[in-house]
Amino acid sequence: MKIAAAAAVVMAVALPASPAVADGSPDERPDVPVGTWLAARTQPAVQMTSFTYTGTVAVPTSTINQTAFQELVQQATATVASGKISSDERSIAKWLFQRIAADVDTYLTSTTPERTVEAEVGGLCTGWWVTPDGYMVTGAHCVQVGETELSQLFAKQALTKFNEQDAKEIISGLQGLEADEEILKLAQQIYITFNTNHMTIRGLKQSLSVLQSLPGGGVDKTAKAVPAELVSVGESYPGKDFALLKVNGQQNLPTVPLGEDADVRTGDTLYISGFPGLVTNTPFFSLESRLEPALTEGPYNAKRSTQTGVPYIQTQAPSYHGNSGGPVFSKDGKVIGMLIAGTVSETGESSESESFVLPVSIIKEKLGEKNVKPAQALTTTRYNEALNDYFRHYYEDALPKFREVQALFPNHPYVAKYISDSQQAISAGKDESPKPILMWVLIAAGVIVAIVVILVLVKVLRERRRPQPQPAYPSPAPVGAYGAVSPPPWQQQQLPPGQGHVSPPAQPAHGAHGHGAYGQGGPGGYGSSPYGSGQQNGNLQHGGDQYGSGQHGAGQYGGDQYGGQYGGAQHGPDQYGGQYGGQYGPPAHGGPQQPHGQAQPPLGDRTRNVRYGQFSPPPNDQH
Repeated sequence: MKIAAAAAVVMAVALPASPAVADGSPDERPDVPVGTWLAARTQPAVQMTSFTYTGTVAVPTSTINQTAFQELVQQATATVASGKISSDERSIAKWLFQRIAADVDTYLTSTTPERTVEAEVGGLCTGWWVTPDGYMVTGAHCVQVGETELSQLFAKQALTKFNEQDAKEIISGLQGLEADEEILKLAQQIYITFNTNHMTIRGLKQSLSVLQSLPGGGVDKTAKAVPAELVSVGESYPGKDFALLKVNGQQNLPTVPLGEDADVRTGDTLYISGFPGLVTNTPFFSLESRLEPALTEGPYNAKRSTQTGVPYIQTQAPSYHGNSGGPVFSKDGKVIGMLIAGTVSETGESSESESFVLPVSIIKEKLGEKNVKPAQALTTTRYNEALNDYFRHYYEDALPKFREVQALFPNHPYVAKYISDSQQAISAGKDESPKPILMWVLIAAGVIVAIVVILVLVKVLRERRRPQPQPAYPSPAPVGAYGAVSPPPWQQQQLPPGQGHVSPPAQPAHGAHGHGAYGQGGPGGYGSSPYGSGQQNGNLQHGGDQYGSGQHGAGQYGGDQYGGQYGGAQHGPDQYGGQYGGQYGPPAHGGPQQPHGQAQPPLGDRTRNVRYGQFSPPPNDQH
């Protein structure tokens, strides 16, 4: 019992609490900053998009309207005479160019030949995968532009060469005028206006694409434009600025989940992911760095509504040209809207304090119109689980999941880097992956077994070292072989002449006390303790426990060292209960009782030397 109790205590101490394991839910954030967690989870699904227009730009040759120009020269002369302008040629030329630029069609006339140039214009935006098979969400103004804006784009890209050439010609017509930078800009402005107004675009074609990386992972110079089909488009801001693209031949694409409008409210932090033009249009950065989305954050300032009733969210999260169409997240990693617009200062700079987000309810409405249901592939599930393990430093647990992601989607832009980083962390001994519960149980069980064995050995050694108590009466001399001994004098019994061995009378079954024959060492019966459990040549070595302290000795029938065979606590109240209580005592009170009709020997006649264990005790009728 002591050993069992000790083992229980050891188990309670040695068995460690179940270690924290990687959460099965990929939506539970590890102990890392929200922005870090969000960026890692959402970046694979956020892609740069581009729209491109190609066509032939044609502009006529221009010529000065001499009649109108001579009238302007006369006005300049009068102005000089009145002292309103200086009489030097530079001041006069500046005054003339300003008047022509203000009304170009009065002073310039279209003529031949027509000049043409092949041109391509476009823009970069942000989009994000909403289904694993290639449906992408972005802004309406990211896939198409109005005629006025389109003309401005073509004029800026295709007409620069013509504008500079025409400006030099008009300056050369003013003899003796030395053109400085200011005069040159004034002259160019004349032709920027005229050529743009008289430009025509022929063979206009539009294409949409998504920039994807090649197999092997990593967004770098190997990224290529994959054609996309325009499925649906709404109205540009301030309308429902939404567009749906489809890239064919895709599977297992990483996606981001959609939330609800009610997931966020004023004061909550919002997170915008996308490709700001301040970076993508800067030549100082490498291509791979320009193709990695940026994450900005800021508070939800207010809920707005346009004059036509379209809801928008105002946020202080910074956004720039190129962020348009990018997803906006809550702290839980779900899309609550899409970045559409921001206020622009008079100088054309974005204002960081006012960005406007189209709510996710409008996005769901537009997806529903095309029967497109957002979904998440196993790629995203495994990737998010692996990221959680990675951030918890469970690198060994994360590594196979990252490899599964790479097998599911070889074009994954970031998984190759995480695989490499995980391997390096494992090699550096930084892995903290929890061991399986079974391993901890086996370790604890091994410890428990070792401690129990030690306790048993200690107990055995103590028993061997403990001095044996001396009997109150002299021990009988050994008689016969195998160490058989004579019983104490009071246990010797008269045998009939000529009988060397007497079989015991039949005994009734006594439950737990009747499993073995008397003196035979049966399990649970008389003589089943350490010193009486075996039989040699028909003779028990010692009978019960140490002279009768076995099941019917010191337990129920015997209370002392020598009272194990007949006497005990229950049948005899004196110190040597086996002497007078068991053999001669009453069942419960010590009165006389004849054992099965046998004559009671006189107290003094107990000297016959009978081999111990070769006679049967009188039957006990109590049981």
